[in-house]
Amino acid sequence: MVPKKFPKNFLARLTAVTAKRPRTVIDHILKYGFITTEDLKTKYGYNHPPRAARDVREQGIPIETYTVVGGDGRKIAAYRFGDPASIRRGFLGGRSAFPKAFKKALVEAHGSRCHICLQRYEERYLQIDHRVPYEVAGDIAIDARDIASYMLVCGSCNRAKSWSCEHCPNWSQLKVRATCNSCYWASPEAYRHIAMQDARRLELIWLGKEVNEFDEVRERARESGEPMPDFVKRVLRRTIRK
Repeated sequence: MVPKKFPKNFLARLTAVTAKRPRTVIDHILKYGFITTEDLKTKYGYNHPPRAARDVREQGIPIETYTVVGGDGRKIAAYRFGDPASIRRGFLGGRSAFPKAFKKALVEAHGSRCHICLQRYEERYLQIDHRVPYEVAGDIAIDARDIASYMLVCGSCNRAKSWSCEHCPNWSQLKVRATCNSCYWASPEAYRHIAMQDARRLELIWLGKEVNEFDEVRERARESGEPMPDFVKRVLRRTIRK
């Protein structure tokens, strides 16, 4: 693909990005017109290519995802700049770092637990997450942050949320804050949808002595020939109907 010519103001915005990972993606696209997940993994050593592309989006720079054929003949994702007119103001610089005091305030308010799966973790294993994704609402000045707009999540739930959000039309196209506010990933305690789908989700984790109970449930599911989720739902339906 032949690299496009972009307006001077768009190029100036690209030049202003200094963080290493988004800078790598930007420079490659400027040179070749696009960058693939294969490039990001093999040439630059990024094991999570979508995260690298997301870093550019977090700078307010439009990035499109499409499909190309990789070196092994399989279809892979590729990224290129979107419409320069779609550049988002107020996002240059990406996310701001959270001071330690802010995390402590969240722990004091909600405890040292993941806000989604509700499991307790040591504070160091919890990550501060925007309830409404940065890509939709951006960030605010450190001194204006309200802890109600953030939550602590474990690494597993954070990855699940990222995948779900990245496949949501509101994240990629609409960017309506109210839609995010009523989503499970922003308000698991009171929500109307999950990534704009009519769905409900229940996080269950068995800990310590409970592991034996999990093993028994798994064995009964295996004997019934059902996947675990289907078996558990059937048992719950039967219990509720009684």
